[in-house]
Amino acid sequence: MLKTLLIASGVLLSASAVLAQQPVQPLPKVGGCPLGYTSSGSYCVPSSSGNTKGAIEKSGNSCPLGFYASGNYCVSSPSNDREAIQKTGKSGPLGWFSSGSYCIKSR
Repeated sequence: MLKTLLIASGVLLSASAVLAQQPVQPLPKVGGCPLGYTSSGSYCVPSSSGNTKGAIEKSGNSCPLGFYASGNYCVSSPSNDREAIQKTGKSGPLGWFSSGSYCIKSR
């Protein structure tokens, strides 16, 4: 029973880590599409390779902690397990911390 409970706890922890990653979703097209995305009308959509990482539009000259620049976008690094949003105002929402022009979800 204890072993089953421990295994179930591990699965829940793994699932929560996956949920914290930057979402892989269509993005408004700003110039060329980022690495791992293809053009579809006015959007950049995740490629069918299955290796696509989440991305956000680049704000300013740099990307947030855990992301790298790809054209006009910031793409989540392979080891990144956090989500980022563009910062509005002086700080991020509760549970997020500032990183340049972005807010990063705390663990």
